[in-house]
Amino acid sequence: MTQPSGETSSPPWFRRLGPGLITGAADDDPSGIATYSQAGAQFGVNLLWTVVLTYPLMTAIQSICARIGRVTGQGLAANMAQVLPRWLVNLLVLLLFAANTVNIGANLAAMGAAARLVVGWGDVLFAVVFAAGSLVLQVFVPYHRYVHLLKWLTLALFAYVGVLFSVSIDWAEVARGVLLPQFAWSASALTVIVAVFGTTISPYLFFWQSAEEVEDAALGSGKGPLLQHPADAPAELGRIALDNHVGMAFSNLIAFFIMLTTAMTLHKAGITDIETSAQAAEALRPIAGEFAFVLFSLGIIGTGLLALPVLAGSAAYAVGELRGWRIGLEQKPDNAKAFYGVIALGFALGLGMLFLPIDPIKALFWSAVLNGVIAVPLMAATMIVASSRQQLGPFVAPRGQRVLGWTATVMMAAAVLAMLALLGS
Repeated sequence: MTQPSGETSSPPWFRRLGPGLITGAADDDPSGIATYSQAGAQFGVNLLWTVVLTYPLMTAIQSICARIGRVTGQGLAANMAQVLPRWLVNLLVLLLFAANTVNIGANLAAMGAAARLVVGWGDVLFAVVFAAGSLVLQVFVPYHRYVHLLKWLTLALFAYVGVLFSVSIDWAEVARGVLLPQFAWSASALTVIVAVFGTTISPYLFFWQSAEEVEDAALGSGKGPLLQHPADAPAELGRIALDNHVGMAFSNLIAFFIMLTTAMTLHKAGITDIETSAQAAEALRPIAGEFAFVLFSLGIIGTGLLALPVLAGSAAYAVGELRGWRIGLEQKPDNAKAFYGVIALGFALGLGMLFLPIDPIKALFWSAVLNGVIAVPLMAATMIVASSRQQLGPFVAPRGQRVLGWTATVMMAAAVLAMLALLGS
């Protein structure tokens, strides 16, 4: 990612990372933490294979979304609207907004609960403060400055690496869990697997990364989309490949650590029903010690602060693209009132969940399941765009990406259908 002048303090390799790194890190939000924690607590090491399997699939999907944005100069929703029926794209974006709103509310509840665990009070107050702070940053801080804060917030995820140093790990058992998992294919197991897939390959990440490639291109060289400047393609597509391989590896590695930590602590202690990330942190205290508890709790807050703008922003980009609004986090509030209005609405509805007779804590896990369900049609639509020469010209996704992308789509669909069949039986 090209840097504005005067911002050269980061190492050169770090400056090359941008939307892919932020997208991958935002994937490990409090909802993801709760889901990975539940998987580790309930099944021990026997679902570690899921985050290993999803790495190449997630990398392919996110690389395709980034390619679409950089090649066309338009976000994912705008491209879908030019290839698919308008009513269908409107429905898909509505589903995205609904899922993101649930995710925002669940994440805010988890962040408030984590803050209360650390300081002893004020879970709702902290949730409101986190929402207001994130909203103010998105609206009033230009993207080229805000993006640096998001990149450094990814370091919060290393809290889960630190937790591993406070627990004992049988690496032979871990290898067996990855290569030869042992569990029954029950409705509960498939629900957790769909949740892991859904929180790892999440729809909001598709729209965010595509839109941020458009933003970064406008901030960087000042040149237009690759369709208009094909000579830039080798360097730009190479950067996208590096960005996504590193970002998604970071995401899945942290997910692996979270699942492994809870498998080696909570599962072994007989604690198999973890429904929230805050509950996982609290359960770690007597088993792994105060250090693990504090790191896990602070990690929830840090990752939530990273994920909130991605959740709210991705929905605003998608809605704005379909409506033809002026969009972008570089825009001043007066120039993009509707765009920022969608962001504010997402936060308001998410906060409203805290005061409804709905358990927003349980919504963490079920928002991941919801993401897994709606990801299927969104992934199919994305793959159709990625294969369209009408949209991408000579820069259609290469064969390897298309194979992995459709494999991910079919795998997600099969898991969802199997889950629904077993739940209905």
